[in-house]
Amino acid sequence: MEKVLDIQNLHAAFSIQKKDYEVLHDISFSINRNETVCVVGESGCGKSVTTLCIMQLLPKNGKIQSGSIYVDGTDLTKLSKKEVRKFRGKKMGMIFQEPMTALNPLLTIGFQLRENIINHRGASKKEANAIAIEYLKKVGIANPEQRLKQYPFQLSGGLRQRVLIAMVLSAQPDLLIADEPTTALDVTIQKQVLSLLNDLKKDMNAGILFITHDLGVVAEIADRVVVLYAGRKVEEGTTHQIFKNPLHPYTIGLMNAVPNVDLDEFEIRPIPGTFPNITEKIDGCRFNPRCPHASSCPKCFETAPEMIEAEPGHFVACHLKK
Repeated sequence: MEKVLDIQNLHAAFSIQKKDYEVLHDISFSINRNETVCVVGESGCGKSVTTLCIMQLLPKNGKIQSGSIYVDGTDLTKLSKKEVRKFRGKKMGMIFQEPMTALNPLLTIGFQLRENIINHRGASKKEANAIAIEYLKKVGIANPEQRLKQYPFQLSGGLRQRVLIAMVLSAQPDLLIADEPTTALDVTIQKQVLSLLNDLKKDMNAGILFITHDLGVVAEIADRVVVLYAGRKVEEGTTHQIFKNPLHPYTIGLMNAVPNVDLDEFEIRPIPGTFPNITEKIDGCRFNPRCPHASSCPKCFETAPEMIEAEPGHFVACHLKK
């Protein structure tokens, strides 16, 4: 299968008071065409930093230390800023998590859509207008000609998110990155957006990197799942493997933290302890302070576990699984 994204041994760090602190450690995974890969984990685990590395949008104090990020066979870490700007949007596009603020409030929907299409597809203003209408229809927006004349404040959150999706897709990228795009939406609109992304992925033969902390969304949209903890990949597998046979104690903790609301009585079982700060030094497995099994395994406090293939396509980094 053709890979649209291939990340190999990615290391990234943030500089705080002139000292570098690693936020991503040896991250590797890939996405094929017509495939959705969900990256999951608690806030601070490295999900959004991964997307910023791919888009080459890290803040000034952030940097990629080593590793490669291939999109359609091109290593983005080797491109200049000017080359990345040309690449971004045309080959890869990103839907941000806050539709209420992602659009410019002073410009019409039509102006923002046309500008994006002209920049990335070299279309004339007339052609861009026709393409904008076409993509608004594709994302299920009625009366697209009228919507083009409106400003963002005249649209609901769900409609704004659809406009953002239309804007990204109108450039026809091969890789679509969605950073928690349904967080600010109610459940009904969330379902519609997820269904829309699934349909458009097949229609455009693109790959989707979907960032979320919501395991319900993962079950709905993912083909494969990558679990991150404290900037490290701890498990990867198909959606079926991760949900039916989670192997890493952290993945199991995430599953157990989701209450079963179908039961008359249910309890919420959070993972004990707190998420580590990036400045906090932890020897061995980063999860050992919160792991219920670490006390019986001295290795967990001595060396970081390596990724192993527990079953075909199912990988885990845990001393207890060797």
